[in-house]
Amino acid sequence: MKQSWKPGTMIYPLPAVLVGVGDRRENWNLITIGWVGTICTNPAMCYISVRPERHSYPLIEQTREFTINLTTEQMARETDWCGVKSGRDYDKFNETGLTPMEGEMVKSPTIEQSPLAIECKVVEIKELGSHNMIIAEVVNIRADEKFIDKETGEFRLQDAKLISYSHGHYYKLGEEIGKFGFSVKKK
Repeated sequence: MKQSWKPGTMIYPLPAVLVGVGDRRENWNLITIGWVGTICTNPAMCYISVRPERHSYPLIEQTREFTINLTTEQMARETDWCGVKSGRDYDKFNETGLTPMEGEMVKSPTIEQSPLAIECKVVEIKELGSHNMIIAEVVNIRADEKFIDKETGEFRLQDAKLISYSHGHYYKLGEEIGKFGFSVKKK
């Protein structure tokens, strides 16, 4: 039997990411985002949803760019901290010890400790209510070489120990249970 609930945000789990914003070291900031995802393959596009009152929101509006940095078990504490503290009051890079790196195609910072950083340019901002959806084109990907198999060239993101966010909690990602197409693969 199932219960009916009032409409709410129940699509979980989600990636827990750190979004880098700003266009120079003096205004660089990090914001923890759970509402993030892929929109399109060609062209590569994604979105983040941010409350307009957040410190990082006007920086995204002004610069029209940001980075999405995937987070790992080792970054869990810093990821949470950046979500509960404001860039109005803290230099999050100094406070967390995360290492900023200027993007290659954007001026917003990427994070050295992140296994994968996605550099984005804003295409559109949709005002939706409590959050605005920021739609962006992916202009560059920065992948940590330590996760690239030297023999096959495969990027082994599964070895990075990524974390996810589900209904107020952070979780380690589990073990593989199948590969795309496994249900129809001939034996």
